[in-house]
Amino acid sequence: MNITSYKQGTPCWVDLGTPDPAATSAFFGGLFGWAATMSDDPEAGGYVMFELDGAPVAGAGPLLTEGQPSVWTTYFAVDNADAATGRIEAAGGRTLMTPFDVMDTGRMGIYLDNDGAAFGVWQGREFAGAGVANEPGSLVWNELMSRDTEGAKVFYRNAFGLGSLSKEAGDGADAYTEFQVDGRSVAGMMSMAAGEFPPELPAHWLTYFATSDTDSTVARVVELGGRVSMPPTTIPVGRFAIVTDPHGAPFAVIAMA
Repeated sequence: MNITSYKQGTPCWVDLGTPDPAATSAFFGGLFGWAATMSDDPEAGGYVMFELDGAPVAGAGPLLTEGQPSVWTTYFAVDNADAATGRIEAAGGRTLMTPFDVMDTGRMGIYLDNDGAAFGVWQGREFAGAGVANEPGSLVWNELMSRDTEGAKVFYRNAFGLGSLSKEAGDGADAYTEFQVDGRSVAGMMSMAAGEFPPELPAHWLTYFATSDTDSTVARVVELGGRVSMPPTTIPVGRFAIVTDPHGAPFAVIAMA
């Protein structure tokens, strides 16, 4: 599905902090067929834009500090990044990077939510975000893993106006939350409070990429030097797996039912 604009509160972009942008480009090029372009503008800071069939799908950039983990960041579309910062802080979030202009493409900021999960905001100008989604090799879902799901519902409602819809998980043990914009589900949330997650694992946003065949994609991840954190598993909405790239950055792949 081609996309040219995003409503406020909708995840619109993901990018990866990596210690080796060239190796990361080779990995995701081999996995999803992404073409990588690095801007030669010094202001871009070595940022890499990934495209699928000519449409932007994700980005990657060098790590900013020593010891910084390699992770994917989810960005929410906002009408005004500075106003969003005020709402985020009033809702109990913390600003890690105050809004700044990214050349002429837009304005962004980085934050922590009520439970410490990192995310970004994107005020699009010349660049709205991912130009394709919900197709193999592109972004299909963003999922918050939180130990304070009730607090997160309040936080994201106050920060972005997101509604929430609770659904039973596949095993019926926990409620799964879907965040909504104008009644349409745009992201999800799972609880980390059940004790199934290591205590040192922080709350975080997990990026899902679509695939036509989860098992073959997972096998390709391993061939390219990645690892499997959760093997292919069938759930009501499809078959998914959680993997990491060669630098340990986790992400999920799913073949939707």
